[in-house]
Amino acid sequence: MQKSECHRDVQLRNRVTDNCDQRTSSSAQIKHRTIVQQRKSSSSTSSPESARKLHPRPSDKLNPKTVNPFGEQSRAPSAFAAIYSKGGVPCRLVHGSVKHRLQWECPPEKLPFDPLLITLAEGLRETKHPYTFVSKEGFRELLLVTGALEKAVPLLPRLIPVLKAALVHLDDEVFERGLNALVQLSVVVGPSLNDHLKHLLTSGSLIIIKSKIPTYCSIYC
Repeated sequence: MQKSECHRDVQLRNRVTDNCDQRTSSSAQIKHRTIVQQRKSSSSTSSPESARKLHPRPSDKLNPKTVNPFGEQSRAPSAFAAIYSKGGVPCRLVHGSVKHRLQWECPPEKLPFDPLLITLAEGLRETKHPYTFVSKEGFRELLLVTGALEKAVPLLPRLIPVLKAALVHLDDEVFERGLNALVQLSVVVGPSLNDHLKHLLTSGSLIIIKSKIPTYCSIYC
């Protein structure tokens, strides 16, 4: 009897010891996980990327919504972005310390307007850098060349729907670029634009344009 009771006591003590060891091990694992998570969170908040988000650099203002060529794109590139990346637009952005400019592969006056001017007009709907700057500045500079009138007038039936799409865009900056482009085009082609205004200023587009003009005028007028 005494031997059996001693044996039971030994088993009971072993079970208690095992339970204590398991609890100690579990608490040690929880502490280890907590420390690892804290280290990860602290390293992420102290990373250069996080620091840039909290304290943006002055150069970020020159490159808004910049496209990361190495990052995964959530959707397929737009038509203008695809054409630009393949060299279909014969100019490139030159970054300056104060402002950017375009560098043309050849003098703009030697370039055919068809389809380049239409491609640049389609790029006005872009919302990411450098496409926004290239399309806006390229459209403007192309209309400044000698003989722009003769080259632009035949393209008006195809240009107007593209500019209209920019004018009714939900993004205010896209609307601004579209409106500026329309003004620049009207200066070049003059009365030739009158016949196309009925296609540009439909009832639906007028409602959208009128809703945006007060905001535009409050900033620029």
